[in-house]
Order: sequence, then structure tokens, then C-alpha cells
Amino acid sequence: MTIQAELLWAFMPPRTIGTRQVTSSALLEPAYDAGGDAFDHSLTENVLHLSLLDAMGHDLASGGASAAALAASRATRRDGGTLTDIAATIDDTLNQWIPDRMMTAVIARLDLTDGSLTWINCGHPTPLLIRDGHVLPQALERSPLPPLGLGLDTGNPPAAHHTRLQPGDRILLYSDGVIEARTTEGTLFGEQRLGDTVIRSMTSGDNAPETLRRLLQNIHHDHQLRDDATLLLAHWHPT
Repeated sequence: MTIQAELLWAFMPPRTIGTRQVTSSALLEPAYDAGGDAFDHSLTENVLHLSLLDAMGHDLASGGASAAALAASRATRRDGGTLTDIAATIDDTLNQWIPDRMMTAVIARLDLTDGSLTWINCGHPTPLLIRDGHVLPQALERSPLPPLGLGLDTGNPPAAHHTRLQPGDRILLYSDGVIEARTTEGTLFGEQRLGDTVIRSMTSGDNAPETLRRLLQNIHHDHQLRDDATLLLAHWHPT
């Protein structure tokens, strides 16, 4: 395992967590040679917290940037900070300690009592909302903020977005390394195939961890990863 991968896995949580209300599962490849990707998910009494980070580069500084961002995110959240506060703290941390390293990120929270989803997207691919066996086109697409590490506009702090989930909805966060996997002929895996593969797995009754395992198997079948590939699938299934 590379040094940056050792550093990242020391900070990342178990790959699957859940209760009777929600399941969250994540996957990061290549696991032993991760560069700048990282994920985080945690549960408090009635809230699921989600983060997916993608630091520029594929070296020890990239792994350090993502590890520092995870620490900044957790410290701010546990201190009662909002998603806006978390984004600002990560941005400040990168600027102060790891300058010239920008990072894309999706930071989200799901209220398990009513399905309220709040999120901030800093230059990251738009998460997918999957409902009743279909990807809802552009359901979570908003004007993205610039990547973190470039200096947020303190006079105009980043605003969080809001939507309401329905029971059974799934949210899929992913890094660009997933959709940019290519065949030897240069064909991209793409967002359309990503959504279709997840839906087929769900239709066959797979849970979140098995869905991600099948998705990775599908990518490796005829595509090659050219970057870190990270997936985080959250399934809200209130009783």
C-alpha cells in the first residue's frame, strides 16, 4: 500500500454503516494506491452526514490534503457548524497548510425523520437521485461553487441547497474517475452507464454494498481506471 493510501485509510470510516432507517455504503479504488479521493459518512441520532472529496494530484500531498479536509470537516461538524461552515473551514485549512492544492467536494446531510437533504457542491460531479428504478435527470444539479482551496468569497458565503427525498430514494455520490474510466478504444464509462448499472443491480434486489461491488465489477470488465474512483450510495428506507 502506498504511503498516501495508508494515510487516507487511517482517516476513513467503515465502508458500510446503517440503521433500520438508512444504509450508506462506499467504495474506493484502487484501494492500495489511492491518491486524493476520500469519503466520509457518519450517523448521529437522526442525521446521516456524507462527504466525498477529490484532491488534485495523486501523491502524498494529495492524500494529506484529503486527510486534513476530513479532519476539518469532522471538527467543524462536531462543533455545531453548518455545511457552509464546513466548506469554509476546509478551504481555510488547505490555504493555510497545503497551499496550491485544490479539491472538489460534495458535503451533505440527510435528516432521517423527514427526508430533508441539504448539500453543498464545490466543483464536483452532480450526485444522482434514484427513485422508483429511475435516475431523475438533473434533480440535484445546481450551479456549483468553485473547488475548495482557491479561497471562498467570505463576503458571499456558499449557500447550501435543499430538497426532500421520498422513502426508498437513493443518492449516489461519485468522483470523476468513475465516469472517466475508458476502454482500450477510448470509450468513456459515462454517467448514463453509471446510472443504468446501479438501477439494474437495485432491480435484482441488491443492497447498497452489493450494488457498488457489481458496479465496480462492471467497470473493470472492459474499462480501465485512469484515476481514483470513489462511490458513495445512501439509501433512505424509513420503517
